[in-house]
Amino acid sequence: MAELTDILKSDKQKLKEKKEAQKIRIKTMSSRERSYLRKKVFADKIWVFFRFVILFGLGFVILYPLIYMVSCTFRERTDMNDPTVMWIPRNYTLNILKETIVAMDFRNTLETTLVLNIGCSLVQVVSCAITGYGFARFKFKGKGILFGIVIMMILVPTQVISLPLYTQFRFFGIGNLTMNLIDTKATMYLPALTANGIRSGLMILIFRQFFKGLPKELEDAAYIDGCGPFMTFVRVMVPNAASSFLTVFLFSVVWYWNDYYVSATFFTNTKTIALMLQNLDTELKLRLFNSATVEISPREQIVWKEAGCLMSIMPILVLYTCLQKYFTEGIERSGLVA
Repeated sequence: MAELTDILKSDKQKLKEKKEAQKIRIKTMSSRERSYLRKKVFADKIWVFFRFVILFGLGFVILYPLIYMVSCTFRERTDMNDPTVMWIPRNYTLNILKETIVAMDFRNTLETTLVLNIGCSLVQVVSCAITGYGFARFKFKGKGILFGIVIMMILVPTQVISLPLYTQFRFFGIGNLTMNLIDTKATMYLPALTANGIRSGLMILIFRQFFKGLPKELEDAAYIDGCGPFMTFVRVMVPNAASSFLTVFLFSVVWYWNDYYVSATFFTNTKTIALMLQNLDTELKLRLFNSATVEISPREQIVWKEAGCLMSIMPILVLYTCLQKYFTEGIERSGLVA
C-alpha cells in the first residue's frame, strides 16, 4: 500500500513539474508562437465540435429507417392519419406485429429462408474458396481468360442471364432424360455448388486476393511433409484464411437473405422472406380480410410494411451484432483492402 502511495505522489509531482515547464515555455515564446498556439487550440476545439456534428448526422441518417420501422410497428394504423403523430405513437399496440406475422406466415417462411440461405451460403463459400485458391496458386492454360470471366460475373447483372438459367432448369438433363427443377431448392443450390451463385464472382476475387497474399513457404513446408495440393489447402490454407471465410460467409448470407429477383424467377410456391415482403399487400388482404379486392389506405398499409421490414432485418442484425468483431477483422485481412 505504501508503494502505491509513493507511485501516486511521484506521478503528481511529475505532472506538476510538466505544467510548470509548460508555463515557463509559454513565457519565453515569441508573439508569433503564442498566436500560432492559440489558433491551434481554437482549431482543435472547433474540430471536436464539427466531428460530433458529422458523426451525429451520419448516425441519424443510418438509424432513421430503423427508428421509423420501430415507431410504425407498435402504433395503430389510425395514427398514420394523425398529423400530430411523428415518432412516438399515440396508441401503442402489438396487433400490427401479430397481423404481419400471420400475413407473412413468418414461422414457415423463416424456416424455408434459413434452409436456402445458410445451406447455399455454406456451399458457395466452399466452392468459391477452392476456385479462388486455384486462381491464386496454380498456373494453367486459359487462366487469364477464365479469371476475366470471373470479373465479368461481377460486372454483368443477374437479369442478363436469368432467362437462359430458367430454360436450363426447366429442361434440366441430357437428351430425353430431362426434369423440371423450377420451384425446387436445387435452382439455388446447384449454382452455389459450382461457384456461380449470387455475387460469387466477388467472393472468388476476395479469396484469390487473400490466398495470393499468404507466404508461399507455408505450401512448400506442407509439400515437404507429404501433403498434396488438396490436403495442403484443407490443413494449411483454410485455417489461415478463417477470417476471410467468415467475411465471405456473412456477405453471402446477407445477399441470399435480401435476394428477391432470383427467387422470384425460379420459385412459384416456395416462399422466402424477401418474396413474402414483396407481396405483403396481397397477403394482408387475403389472410386478414379474406378478400384480394378490399381497399386499404396506402398510409395505413405503411404500418404493416414497416413491421414486415423490421422482422425481415432482425435476424441479420442479430447475426451481425454477434459476429461484428470477427467480421471487422476479416474485412481488414481480406482482399477487400489488398
